[in-house]
Amino acid sequence: MKQEIEKVCELLKKGGTICYPTDTIWGIGCDATNSKAVEKLFSIKGRDTTKSMLILVDSIDMARRYIDNMPNVAVQLFEYATEPLTIILEEAVEIASNLPAPDGSIGIRIVNHNFCTPLIRKLNRPIVSTSANKSGHPSPTIFSEISPEILSSVDYVVENGRTQKRGKSSKILKLYKNGRVEIIRG
Repeated sequence: MKQEIEKVCELLKKGGTICYPTDTIWGIGCDATNSKAVEKLFSIKGRDTTKSMLILVDSIDMARRYIDNMPNVAVQLFEYATEPLTIILEEAVEIASNLPAPDGSIGIRIVNHNFCTPLIRKLNRPIVSTSANKSGHPSPTIFSEISPEILSSVDYVVENGRTQKRGKSSKILKLYKNGRVEIIRG
């Protein structure tokens, strides 16, 4: 797996796109700091560019690098989460300009996965994650559910995890600067 992580890391640094397993479901992604790669993901997915995608990070420290003034409540939620949790936070910084939502927010998940976590550490920046399906279609929980169109559109399909059933999509909360919390997906 180490060789595949190195190969994928180099591809991402060059603006490539991948299909890969995560701690939740199969996703497609790219370097979250590369606008051209993000643009390609929107195209592959057939997604409206006003709808943002989330980023995966390896730690709270990395998450803080991409949110201006991360609220303490976000840190606490991440620390005490017992299952995958995506938190949408305002004031995203240092990521591709076409990645945040129109209000400047971005969804962040601290991933704990045998492939994603070492990949993100090696890349030393977040990766975009969006389900490996066309917009409006069901999210794939196993590799065989991913459409051939998606698989042929990305630059690389990760070998690791193809036989394992993935879990379910993460819970999503949105935290506002005024302290309000909204449950987007429970």
